[in-house]
Amino acid sequence: MTSREKVRAIFEHRSNGEGAMWTGHPNDATIPLYAKEWGIEPSREAIYSYLNDDCRWFMSDAGYKHPEGRPMFDTAWGMEGGRATLSAEGCFANAESSKDLEKYPWPEVKYLDFTDIYAEIDKHQDKMIFTGMWCSFYHLVADFLGMENYFIQMYENPALVEALTERIVDFYVEANEKFFAGLGDRADVMFFGNDFGTQLDLFISPEMFRKFVLPSTKRIIAVGKKYNKKIMLHSCGSIYRVIPDLIDAGVDILHPIQAKAVGMSADDLKQYKNDLAFVGGIDAQSFFVNATPEQIKEEVHRVRSILGPNIVVSPSHEEILPNVPAANILAMAQASRE
Repeated sequence: MTSREKVRAIFEHRSNGEGAMWTGHPNDATIPLYAKEWGIEPSREAIYSYLNDDCRWFMSDAGYKHPEGRPMFDTAWGMEGGRATLSAEGCFANAESSKDLEKYPWPEVKYLDFTDIYAEIDKHQDKMIFTGMWCSFYHLVADFLGMENYFIQMYENPALVEALTERIVDFYVEANEKFFAGLGDRADVMFFGNDFGTQLDLFISPEMFRKFVLPSTKRIIAVGKKYNKKIMLHSCGSIYRVIPDLIDAGVDILHPIQAKAVGMSADDLKQYKNDLAFVGGIDAQSFFVNATPEQIKEEVHRVRSILGPNIVVSPSHEEILPNVPAANILAMAQASRE
């Protein structure tokens, strides 16, 4: 059985109990540390091969190739000095209506070329591929308006928020349509994400989530479903209050189940194990940093006993930072298959 077949069985709730794992995305600074520890080439692929990783992630956003080198979305467009911080206001901070959005150089699908991404996917047909446009519309609206302003405008100018969201999601829907039409059956999972939660709760109320976020999430999911893909949604933080909404919207797989966020422990999520498969679950905020390899193995066994067999073991955040010992990642990989 290949990794792809094994993980597909997990995602389709017909696993025989054989374990699977995804390393995640080792940070650029982490790669040489692990390579030195294990005596391998300093590359992500070498790390994945060393750990016998069952999955690969290829985000199709890299296919956007504007002839003038423009990014897909420039949230500081026309602003002198750009945006100073992540939460700073963007170029639409003072917009009042949809007319104020018209002059912006919106991305065009004609500049998408997925040739290189398809070629990478073709190299790993024995693995479970996560792919598609990242579709981070929630973050982009926050960047365009400024995060605090975004949440205020949901109440004071909902028409503007809806118009801006629609412009962004229109592109992502059309881009995914083009990508998955060309992809065919070379991958099984549409993977996209927005961080809807803080450590304690959602950024916005469930009611505002259902009004301003869920409809666009459903539009994106519909493309994946059209092409018979499993839908894997990424969201950091505490999102337990809208998990039933996400299930109803068509989400099949939840990632990364941030274990230390409120309501997101394995025990909290086991009520959904008949409706969802999971990727993640092993705390990367502190446990991966401070635990011993043996403790890592014990935690993997514990989480799998609660959420298994429909789980691909992985850190609770895909970005593996240099403070995570190589021995702990190796312990996770080993324990996931025990």
